[in-house]
Amino acid sequence: MLTKILRLLSCFALILALSYPAFAQNRVIDGKVIDSATTSPLPGVTVRIAGTRSGTTTDANGSFRLTVTTTAHQLIFSSIDYIPQTVPVTSLNTLLVKLAPSSRELKGVEVISVGYGTLDKREVSSAITHVSAAELKSVAGNNPLMSLQGKVAGLSISNTSTADPNSSPSIQLRGVSSRSAGLGPLYVVNGVPGGNIDNINQNDIESIDVLKGGAASAIYGTRGSNGVIIITTKKGTGDSKMVYNGYVSFDKLTKTPDVLSAGDFRKYRVNATPARGIDYGANTNWLKAVTRSPTYGHKHTLQISGGTASDNYFASGDYRDANGIDLRAYKKEYGARLNVNHSSKENVYTVSLNVAPRYMHTSNSDQGNFNNAITLNPTLPVYDSTGYHYINTGFFSNNPVENARLIKSEAEIKELDISGSLKVNILENLSSTVTVSSIKSSYKNLYFAPSTLTTVVHAGQTTRTNYASQEQQDNDQKNIEWMINYSLNIKRNHFKALGGYSYSYFNYQQFSANNYDFPFDTFLWNNLRSGTWNGGDKGNGQNAVSSTQNDSRLAAFFGRINYDFDNKYILTVSIRHEGSSKFGADNKWGNFPAVSAAWRISDEPFLKNKFSWLNDLKLRADYGVTGNQDFDNYLSLLLYGGYGYFPFDGTTYQVYGPSQNINPNLGWEKAINFNAGIDFEIFNNRLSGSLNYYVRTNKDLLGYYNVPLPPNPQSQTFSNVGTMKNSGLELQLSAEAIKRDAFSYNISFTAAYNNNKFVSFSNKLYQGAPFQDLAGLPSPGSPGTIQRLQEGHRIGDFYMLKSAGVDATGALLVYKKDGTVVPANQSNADDKQFVGNGLPKFSGSLGNTFRYKNWDLNLFFRGNFGYKLFNMQAFYIGTPATQSDANTLRSAYDPKSKYSKLTNSSTTSLASDYFLESGSFVKIDNVTLGYSREINSKYLRAFRIYAAATNLHTFTGFKGGDPDLYPINGLTPGVQGNLNFYPATIQVLAGLQVTF
Repeated sequence: MLTKILRLLSCFALILALSYPAFAQNRVIDGKVIDSATTSPLPGVTVRIAGTRSGTTTDANGSFRLTVTTTAHQLIFSSIDYIPQTVPVTSLNTLLVKLAPSSRELKGVEVISVGYGTLDKREVSSAITHVSAAELKSVAGNNPLMSLQGKVAGLSISNTSTADPNSSPSIQLRGVSSRSAGLGPLYVVNGVPGGNIDNINQNDIESIDVLKGGAASAIYGTRGSNGVIIITTKKGTGDSKMVYNGYVSFDKLTKTPDVLSAGDFRKYRVNATPARGIDYGANTNWLKAVTRSPTYGHKHTLQISGGTASDNYFASGDYRDANGIDLRAYKKEYGARLNVNHSSKENVYTVSLNVAPRYMHTSNSDQGNFNNAITLNPTLPVYDSTGYHYINTGFFSNNPVENARLIKSEAEIKELDISGSLKVNILENLSSTVTVSSIKSSYKNLYFAPSTLTTVVHAGQTTRTNYASQEQQDNDQKNIEWMINYSLNIKRNHFKALGGYSYSYFNYQQFSANNYDFPFDTFLWNNLRSGTWNGGDKGNGQNAVSSTQNDSRLAAFFGRINYDFDNKYILTVSIRHEGSSKFGADNKWGNFPAVSAAWRISDEPFLKNKFSWLNDLKLRADYGVTGNQDFDNYLSLLLYGGYGYFPFDGTTYQVYGPSQNINPNLGWEKAINFNAGIDFEIFNNRLSGSLNYYVRTNKDLLGYYNVPLPPNPQSQTFSNVGTMKNSGLELQLSAEAIKRDAFSYNISFTAAYNNNKFVSFSNKLYQGAPFQDLAGLPSPGSPGTIQRLQEGHRIGDFYMLKSAGVDATGALLVYKKDGTVVPANQSNADDKQFVGNGLPKFSGSLGNTFRYKNWDLNLFFRGNFGYKLFNMQAFYIGTPATQSDANTLRSAYDPKSKYSKLTNSSTTSLASDYFLESGSFVKIDNVTLGYSREINSKYLRAFRIYAAATNLHTFTGFKGGDPDLYPINGLTPGVQGNLNFYPATIQVLAGLQVTF
């Protein structure tokens, strides 16, 4: 028996001895596959050992890991629309493979961010627009999304003060969606929802994906109603390099109001009968006095990236210094970004770290100074023998140059975004990822007005002279998200499943202090206790110090399944179950389901290879429910607030009482979204595009509604009432019109149509009025409101007197309710009518890119059509009847101008459609000329020099300046509130990009 056992063990030993060398020769090869042109990682690339069926595919980061034996001599890399590449197996254990696009150059290989993951463009079944970094415009904007303006159909980016380096645009997707909650989309930066959009350097952006369809954005639940914008920043590749990007920019005034000079003012205003102005003896161009034109700015970015397939990094640092077109505004900022990725040797886990700090020091513009400048009497001097000239006439009764130079309004802003993730590959097709992130922003607002202001000195004030304040605001957001991804392929059936949990905590803190009567102006805001008004023996101020804190929480469970059969029939189903502490006690949680489907009809036998000009055709439709919880905290709770101070028995007490009604049913605004679309690529992929039709119904709109007193302690309750509807069409096209070895011409085109209707203000519980008057005009006079939000009407409807011309006395004539014509001062509010709308019906853009050898030229046009604007300049300073001793537009005395006929002051402050003009325009929005050159040197790899000009010319019939400076987002489109005139500029930019 023992002999048999020994023989058996000997056989096993012999087998192991013979097989050991074979096992010993097996080894693991790590690698990464990137696009040879863009260096972007390529997911889904098949990596196969030549002569076998063994292989793998690259992950979302383009990385792969493959075990090979001694018999493996070659690896074959293949992907749709890329030229297959065979790579010999050498002694190297790490590979970087660069695949070149095939001659077809099909754009279907684009990787699209869909929320909590990515998909190949061909797999997407909802309405998503992908914009690469190369497609962004060259602009010196404060916000990176300004470079996206006009690039995405249905996305409205409006900035009414582009030359202010501290301004931020208003972003709105597919029309107005709310009355009282936020209108802007949710920003997701590197997978983290709620990122600081101002903490992104445009040069660091890899791509931007705009989730427009409800099915795509429903995965974000209560924050998805206004769409989702996903920004992905650059990451390291195996190609080590250093890149410098820098530019200088200049802004010069354009389309400024043509007001009377001092000589013309004397001619038309001082010498008028009766006189409409006083001659103070000076000759002042007030607009020139409060501006610095041209103004100057510059920005510099240095980026370093590299590594291997297992370990890579991307680091960048940037500095920007920019002045505003006004005397006071400037911004200096310093930012950095670090992205690090590490994968274990056996690809068991991947660790990623993203850190982005930013510091900004700003001086805030005084936009009211421009209003003052265009209305001031030009015979007033800026200075006199005592210093700044004291001004107590005109619309604003102050010296705008003095205000700009002596009053200080500054801010120190600190932002820090940190996120880290750990991905564990449990199985080849099963992984789990945990992401922890922190988003912080801190604002210190500083203000000082000196005692030497002429308005203080000439008022003879002995108290409340100089004034200083400080305010500290801190926002802190913390997130943790856990996801599990599973994929399964069964013959021609492909499944991808996602499940996850998300938790977010938001905290806001504010503290402020102020005082008057400091012994020295030189203290500024740095010695608040030295002021005697709120301290010392005075103690006059009860509001000298204030502070607050509030917080909220979000928690959610979500899941999504992507299925396709034979890559032709695509179905996506998702749901998010989410709760928010903002909601009422009886309405904390909600469900947000979504479903989308697509049919790649071009792969069907009856079309495939039947039409040579048809390369790809996909039909899709989606449905999703999204929410909006962008409103203040604690609005569902019964709150107590201060009711002043009560003296009792020699002691002063703070009195408290109920300040807000309770609403346990308060919840999120709900949007029900439907989208149907077509994606196509034809003529050997020379022409591609998409067409979308959407309907979005916003229900349970938030707002304050009247309730009885008692039993309620307050007369209004914040509640979910009202319905709004948006529908529209969107078209996005790109074409290679000319394609030659030395010359090419590409065209991009977007067009969007939006129709809006406010359906209802009421429900069974809360009955509100069928309308709400909006857009109140400021003094002088009492013009009142000029827009009405009414059931059955579009947002932005102008509601005011209907003009019937001008009579012989120069008075404005209007129609009364019964149709009779009377002077405007004999009408009343009941005579108002709907007379136009300030919301554009159509918007569009046209991009033209020419390339000749190393040269490139880009011409980008943009425009809005089919809407009205209320000409604020004409209404306030565009007629001879303008307020006495105020300046006017030159057109007020031009017989060819209809506004010159309004000479009767009795109808000056009465608003009518006489001042409505078409706002339609086409703008030469951006022109960029560049020269690029690759250099074969160990010191330098490539460089590019370029020049860009923004807002070169606007073609429009509108007489009130640049129509693009009128807001078109929000509830009052087409109206400039408070005569907010911040001038338009032409921006010229010269830049250099060097790759080392």
